[in-house]
Amino acid sequence: MVKKLVLASPRGFCAGVVRAVKIVELAVEKWGRPVYVRGEIVHNPHVVRSLQEKGVIFVDSLNQVPRGSRVVFSAHGVEPAVREDAGKRDLEVIDATCPLVTKVHREARKFAARDYSIVLIGHQGHEEVIGTMGEAPEHIQLMTSRDDIDRIQVEDPEKVAYLTQTTLSVSDTREMIGELKEKFPALQGPAAEDICYATQNRQEAVRELAEKVELILVVGAENSSNSQRLVEEARRHGVAAWLIGDVNSIRPEWMEGVSVVGLTSGASAPERLVAEVVSWFSGQGAAVEELVTCQEKTRFSLPPELR
Repeated sequence: MVKKLVLASPRGFCAGVVRAVKIVELAVEKWGRPVYVRGEIVHNPHVVRSLQEKGVIFVDSLNQVPRGSRVVFSAHGVEPAVREDAGKRDLEVIDATCPLVTKVHREARKFAARDYSIVLIGHQGHEEVIGTMGEAPEHIQLMTSRDDIDRIQVEDPEKVAYLTQTTLSVSDTREMIGELKEKFPALQGPAAEDICYATQNRQEAVRELAEKVELILVVGAENSSNSQRLVEEARRHGVAAWLIGDVNSIRPEWMEGVSVVGLTSGASAPERLVAEVVSWFSGQGAAVEELVTCQEKTRFSLPPELR
């Protein structure tokens, strides 16, 4: 029987997600229905459904958006070709790209302008990776794991730089950067880490949580990179861990022989989903406490047209 539930803090929405969701909500308030969003605004079906109920239409392609309409670009960012397409279709663009993703895009353009070969560490097919690679496709190679190191070839070993997706495992990424530095001693990187503050903070919270619990549940979507990394981080530290979409995903058999459970959530998971899980455990007699590892104060401003 579970006697205690320990809540990790920080958890849940990061500043980039708060900003992106607010942009869409304000766009509907200001301009009315419909407002189109290219891709999922953030990777969570509960967020997407709640916005659909407010009149937001999510599309996979700008071809699905009527000419002259208003469209929001998701928090993950887009490649330049998508922006060009929006211009050709006379679409009014509201950019909800996370400022930390925009930073990576700037870095890609900067290194490409200096004719550097760029190694982007990230996940194949992730929207953020597609957008970053689109900034300088002739300069960027994707590295998804340490196994890729042998196939990384460059014209000038003295002009190699790395960038990373913002939602990666901190420890895995450091290992890959180490491999790159061994192969290319002159390797350059961004002035500040690309992995976002929220990703790092949530992973650190899971590491501390793992020392106090026997099982960790992570609230988040299957396609949420940062949520998947939290599960991996917990397991890396020897604790059983499961990704759950919401309270209905919990399997009672996971709790067999477990007295202390840890709970956290990915950066795109609404806090109400966490509250429902807390209520489920409380209803079964578990005491609830919070483990605070740091305070987050980061805030991002809205686009000028919505301020």
